[in-house]
Amino acid sequence: MRYAMMLVVIVLVLIFGTGTSFAQKGPVETALEGCKDDLETYCKNVTPGEQRILACIYAHEDKLSGRCVYALYNAATKLERAVMALKYLANECEPDISSLCADTVPGEGRILRCLEKNDAKVSARCKQAAKDVGLKRPKKAPAKAGKKVEKPAAQTPAK
Repeated sequence: MRYAMMLVVIVLVLIFGTGTSFAQKGPVETALEGCKDDLETYCKNVTPGEQRILACIYAHEDKLSGRCVYALYNAATKLERAVMALKYLANECEPDISSLCADTVPGEGRILRCLEKNDAKVSARCKQAAKDVGLKRPKKAPAKAGKKVEKPAAQTPAK
C-alpha cells in the first residue's frame, strides 16, 4: 500500500498527460525521466494506452529503482501543487470567468484567452492570483513563416 500515492499520481499523469505552466518540468516529464530505465527494463514491450503502462509499473512496484520511486513522489508533489494553484486561481477568478467568459467553452486555454481579451475588465483579485501562481499568459501567435503580409504598392499615375 506504500505505493498507493504513486499509483494515483501515475493515473493522473496518464489522464492529464501534459506538463504544467506552474513548474519548470511537469509531472509527466518528471516521472518519465526518473523512471526511464525502469520503464525500459520492465515495460518496454507494453503498448501504451488504456492504463497498460500503469498496470506494468504496478506489477513491478517491488522492483522499481529508488530513482523511479523518488521521481513518482516528486511528480505527485508537482501535480498536487498544480491542482492547488488551479483551484486557487479558479476560486479567485470565478466572478470574472462567470461574467466575462460565460459563453466560452473550457479547455485548450480558451478561458485564459478570454480573460486576456478582457484584461481591462478583469478584477485585480484575479490578476493577482494569476501572478501568485506564476501563470504565464500565452503570447499571441506570430505570423506564419513564409507568409508575409505586404502592403499594397503605391499606385503611380499612368502617363
